[in-house]
Amino acid sequence: MSYLVYVAVFGAAAVFFLWLRDARIFYRTGLPGYRRAAYRGVIYGAVAILGVAVTYFSTLELLGLGIVLAGLYLQGKEEKEKIWTTENTLDRLLGKTSTGIRRTMP
Repeated sequence: MSYLVYVAVFGAAAVFFLWLRDARIFYRTGLPGYRRAAYRGVIYGAVAILGVAVTYFSTLELLGLGIVLAGLYLQGKEEKEKIWTTENTLDRLLGKTSTGIRRTMP
């Protein structure tokens, strides 16, 4: 087992973290861009897990890392509404939103 497996697992964890952050923001705000991002995050997480499996079980470790990187890239390309104005970096990282935005879903 190469050290690249650990890099792939870390990349997959980042994809899942971003997916859960988008789901939390959607739950708090109800914005459609974050809904789309949360739904597609499931697919991107599966792509990242596939990349980890390719990295772990084959000799094509760089191909597996490329698959994980593709999942991470696609996760960040989703169009989302701007929700942060004056929040600090930790609040943005954790997906906290201001109290001015309310969930308007029925």
